[in-house]
Amino acid sequence: MPPMLPAAFTTRASLAAVLPSSLAALSGGANALDLPALDHVVVLVVDGLGASSLRARSGHARTLAPRLGKATTIDAGFPTTTASALATLATGTTPGEHGLVGYRVLDTANDRVVNQLSGWDDRLDPATWQRSRTVFEQARDAGVATHAIGLQKYSDSGFTAAVLRGAEFVGGRTMADRFEAATEVLQAPGPGLTYLYVAELDQLAHAKGWESPEWTAALEALDGLVASLARRLGPKQGMLLTADHGVVDVPVSGHVLFDTAPELIDGVRLIAGEPRFLHLHLDRPEDATAVAERWRSVEGDRAWIATRQEAVDAGWFGPSVHPKVAPRIGDVLVGARKRVAYYDSRDPLDSGRGMIGQHGSLTADETRVPLLRFGAAG
Repeated sequence: MPPMLPAAFTTRASLAAVLPSSLAALSGGANALDLPALDHVVVLVVDGLGASSLRARSGHARTLAPRLGKATTIDAGFPTTTASALATLATGTTPGEHGLVGYRVLDTANDRVVNQLSGWDDRLDPATWQRSRTVFEQARDAGVATHAIGLQKYSDSGFTAAVLRGAEFVGGRTMADRFEAATEVLQAPGPGLTYLYVAELDQLAHAKGWESPEWTAALEALDGLVASLARRLGPKQGMLLTADHGVVDVPVSGHVLFDTAPELIDGVRLIAGEPRFLHLHLDRPEDATAVAERWRSVEGDRAWIATRQEAVDAGWFGPSVHPKVAPRIGDVLVGARKRVAYYDSRDPLDSGRGMIGQHGSLTADETRVPLLRFGAAG
């Protein structure tokens, strides 16, 4: 009997609808978000700002929190990791199509595991590895002025080339610098689509936890900057605030060293993904069902465990998975559903063990993100 697996997409609209709807609104077209006709849309992406975290710190977000309700949250999609989610946002397609199916994934052509944020090299071409045309490319071709505002250090990265192609990149060191850049872009006439990226909350969540005073202070700073930018929007300019995923704080007591259980690593050749969502690639892919059953017998009370086919059938990677993308997905997948994270103690780099805030799995705290509207966007 197939395992009971949660759905990855449960809301009417998801992160995949945000940019296509914004572009459609610039020509007065119908769109999934029911946006009115607009001259300029700013899509503000706050990395790691889950709906549950914003709700819990509502007293520190006087601009954002009053707008948050059942109708103003959407599913980010899955996996809840930045590489996958921002590709979904930027292309309007899901991971099974665009191909960024996790944080670290199997590069089958070179038989290696690569980091999708920082591991780009001459053997991994952003133009072909990310398979979908971006909304920014579509906007550029339609004569829409398109900008991507982010940290300057990301301007020439492989990940930027993969997901932001088609947009003019504008760098800003601080959160305030990037909001000021958005204000300047809004002064230009004609239709415009602007992506504005805030990294700071996610960075602080990893280092300190989203429940920390430092994270709360960053939320307060963000709230003030959003209020200021919203006041500067013109009569036919709108802003949408959303996020790529939420965050779960995982205590050290929640670190599971899965390699200490021999039955869990027997037959496992490569481990990809991230601590809250593992991709296990096997010596013998035909053994996936047996390996999944062993994991369920040990970890089934605190993780969802699925074979690749079970996950595809459950729609975890979207409504379809392209044949070229399927081998990038693990033969067996392990998604944490409690406040745990899975580590391999054989890893000489001790990857990720210092992180407090984590994400990647299918819990509501990770998948549900805000979709807040400002100005003429509603």
